[in-house]
Amino acid sequence: MRSLFVLAAGVFAIASSASGPVRAATPGQPATTDSAASQRALLDRYCVTCHNQRLRTAELTLDTIDVTDVGAHPEIWEKVVRKLRAGAMPPVLRPRPDATTYEAFTTWLETELDRAAAARPDPGRTETFHRLNRSEYHNVIRDLLALEVDVGALLPADDGSYGFDNIAGVLGMSPTLLERYLSSAKKISRLAVGRPVPSPTAETFRLATDLTQDVRVDGLPFGTRGGTRIDYTFPEDAEYAIRVRLGRDASGTLVVFDTPHQLEVSLDGERLQTFVVGAPRPEGVDRRSPEYQEYVQRQRAADEGWEVRVPIRAGPHTVQVTFHQKTSAYAETLRQPFLRPYTSITGGDTRYQPYVGSVTIAGPFEASGARPVDETPSRRRIFVCRPTAGDTEDETRCAREIFSTLARRAYRRPVRERDLQVLLSFYDDGHADGGFEAGIELGLRRLLASPEFLFRIERDPAGVEPGAPYRISDLELASRLSFFLWSSIPDDALLAAAIAGTLHEPEVLEAQTGRMLADARAGALVENFAGQWLYLRNVPALTPDEDLFPDFGEALRQAFQQETELFFESILREDRSVLEFLTADYTFVNERLARHYGIPNIYGSHFRRITLVDDARRGLLGHGSILTTTAYPTRTSPVLRGKWVLENLLGTPPPLPPPNVPSLEETTGAGETLSMREAMEQHRANPVCASCHRLMDPPGFALEQFDAVGRYRTRNESNTEIDASGMLPDGTAFDGAAGLREALLRRPGLFVTTLTEKLLIYALGRGVEYYDAPAIRAITRTAAGENNRLSSLILGVITSQPFQMRRADVPN
Repeated sequence: MRSLFVLAAGVFAIASSASGPVRAATPGQPATTDSAASQRALLDRYCVTCHNQRLRTAELTLDTIDVTDVGAHPEIWEKVVRKLRAGAMPPVLRPRPDATTYEAFTTWLETELDRAAAARPDPGRTETFHRLNRSEYHNVIRDLLALEVDVGALLPADDGSYGFDNIAGVLGMSPTLLERYLSSAKKISRLAVGRPVPSPTAETFRLATDLTQDVRVDGLPFGTRGGTRIDYTFPEDAEYAIRVRLGRDASGTLVVFDTPHQLEVSLDGERLQTFVVGAPRPEGVDRRSPEYQEYVQRQRAADEGWEVRVPIRAGPHTVQVTFHQKTSAYAETLRQPFLRPYTSITGGDTRYQPYVGSVTIAGPFEASGARPVDETPSRRRIFVCRPTAGDTEDETRCAREIFSTLARRAYRRPVRERDLQVLLSFYDDGHADGGFEAGIELGLRRLLASPEFLFRIERDPAGVEPGAPYRISDLELASRLSFFLWSSIPDDALLAAAIAGTLHEPEVLEAQTGRMLADARAGALVENFAGQWLYLRNVPALTPDEDLFPDFGEALRQAFQQETELFFESILREDRSVLEFLTADYTFVNERLARHYGIPNIYGSHFRRITLVDDARRGLLGHGSILTTTAYPTRTSPVLRGKWVLENLLGTPPPLPPPNVPSLEETTGAGETLSMREAMEQHRANPVCASCHRLMDPPGFALEQFDAVGRYRTRNESNTEIDASGMLPDGTAFDGAAGLREALLRRPGLFVTTLTEKLLIYALGRGVEYYDAPAIRAITRTAAGENNRLSSLILGVITSQPFQMRRADVPN
């Protein structure tokens, strides 16, 4: 049988098509002499003092640049516009023009730059080869084969750039990664087709040790507590073993419970078996007696043999392991119980009830021997026809139909005869070894390892001059659109519009965008775009210091992440203004999160929307997920929080820190604790540090009203009143989180522009450059007239020049 490794050599030898070049627009009129003279006088008065050939401050010189032809130096002038729009220049305490003159000059520059961009369009150039990242691979397998796979166990994490992990320039293909893709193709094709596995395997699902299991878990039956719900795809009809192990303390010892607790194991809601742990202690028996010691040993081995062996049909099923709830009353203890469980090597354990530690699913054992008859979603998706058994000609016809259907969506274009011949040659090899389904499995394995599947490919069409802009084909547009909104392949409706050549038509494109945003698959924007823009992917790794924050555990991590995801999704699904990311007077909480925020009368593990009373909590600035990911385990960090505000809300990221930056001194020479403001002021006394911290620290100080895990406070580490005042680069003063929010809203365009840039980076899979700025301004201007709705920004990105066009390559 031929090796799939020969595919590696073909990765860079693939043909693709695109549409023809686009003519440049007729150049507009240049700036008039009078207007240029007045702008030059403004520059000379307020800017040239620092930005001249002698000082070269920030490597920017404006004393010799020609203001009569702004379009000749767009890269320089776009830097100037960015600083002016942020209000960062001239610096605070330096002479500034009045607000009207300031705005007029900025608008003039933008107008000149936009005119030049219209005359010489430059949509930028995306990479020719854009590999699917791990999240996209998962979604594509789900949509192509109706199969959920644990992609984290199959492929390594992707590199990131510009804040996202779908940037084509860093998504390379090494020999080691290629091997992982080949191995994944083998496992997935076997699972999808339902062919027998070579030998039984076991997969263990472990629960976090700091996850409380004293309340009901969402998705599990009412009247239960703790445990877990596992959605699992069983590869074939056979017997499987489900093993349960209870949680231990840090020394690996099971705590003795003197009251019985029932643990139920169920499959698809049907009870399989109930186990019991715990028994009353022997009465009137000395604890040192053999009888009592036997009781202890028996209880500490209570879960030995907790295994259910049961026949299960192939396909996706839900395994549930949970305890029956005995009571909702709090345990009566001498100390106030922590809101997370603790264990210690000395045997201490704050859990007064047993917890589930892990669940293992093993198998298949004693397979039935009968082939499944299209009863799994993946087999129904694959086998669109059923040949007559033993009829070779009919089997080949059916195989051609199967691969034509799969390859059309997998390759995201009409299938060519040579595509089918490659797949059918693998089908023939598999058929010779094991029959029709073995052939389909091997052909599917080849498809999943194909460069046409693993890479999104955009190649310059013939006849386009080097460096010239051209409009991408409808098929390429369909892929850009689906991977932007769904992180997955186009569906049949989108692909049909692309093949018909109508997708680029404005009304068709807008209709498809609206349809796709209403689809459940648009949840990929929450998981992948918001997850990286708002640092939500970092939440599962948060480990605040246990001594300082003893109540912080897995339940709070999950609540943090779900709150922000639900918040972003509400703005997306309800098509709200993106300014509500800053101003929203509502959020989503469950009981655990509400207790953390100090919000009363919220009970239960389910999330619900509530109206906020505290102004400090409004919008993203009050979300525990963001406040905790921008703090250290032991303390807050005005630097991290300020950097996050500058980078993700204002679009003015600070420069990288210089090497050998001294650490922050948190105490005085006498050992007294410094407040964070005092420590930062001492740190800023170093001239090397002062320039950047002058910008970063003030927004971070506003968020000092929240501690390192996002709880509101009024006193700092040194037990003094918190000073949360500060000033933005444009000189706007504020006090506290609410004041910072109001300051940001004085320039709402900054936030809208920053979000648009983030969306464009994510949509294109490349960083934004100076030549993208005119398109970004066009998007934000249109959105401003539509209440800055999120759908307006998304549609603006999709209809923009950088999204619909591409610059031809210039040979070296």
